[in-house]
Amino acid sequence: MSGKTKVAILISGRGSNMKSLIQAAKDKDYPAEIIGVFSNRADAAGLDFAKDHGIQTAVISHKDFNSREAFCDALDEQLEAWGAEFICLAGYMRIHSNAFAEKWLGKMLNIHPSLLPLFKGLKPQQQALDAGVKVSGASVHEVIPELDAGPIVMQGVVPVLEDDDADRLAARILKIEHQIYPKALAHYLKVQTNTDRSAAADQSLIWPQ
Repeated sequence: MSGKTKVAILISGRGSNMKSLIQAAKDKDYPAEIIGVFSNRADAAGLDFAKDHGIQTAVISHKDFNSREAFCDALDEQLEAWGAEFICLAGYMRIHSNAFAEKWLGKMLNIHPSLLPLFKGLKPQQQALDAGVKVSGASVHEVIPELDAGPIVMQGVVPVLEDDDADRLAARILKIEHQIYPKALAHYLKVQTNTDRSAAADQSLIWPQ
């Protein structure tokens, strides 16, 4: 695995985007090695998938800590113990402390089911329907202290159909998420290798569906 960036994935549930990253990383030419999967929930279904693929896992419940900062410190200790060099959030439902986000700035990506900067936060699919937009999609972006506001690395676009409800739109967006997240991570790491970190923000890509 020499030369590959050591990536930890953070999940809170089924980890469907985690699965797409793990599968992509099996390619010998992929620039990342998935070295660990972390969850704040012991019942996260994605943990079993990671274990079945020989990837170490760890669980630390946020409920065991009195503050976000203390929990993020424990998370950071786990990542350091693994030797993680990069983080991918994949359905991870916790907001990081500012200190954690600053430490991992330029080394952490998230995927959000909207075409950011539109429809940040919770229930973005319903937000899209309420706004009456004709297209929506998913965005892979850098994580910064401000929620869903980091530079965009890649976006995937899907149509919004007249008979859509939030669930149908979410399912369509999820398919494009699985396509763009592995592409975005590979793109971002290659840009980091060849130039400085800020160049990634200038090379966002859109993958139409």
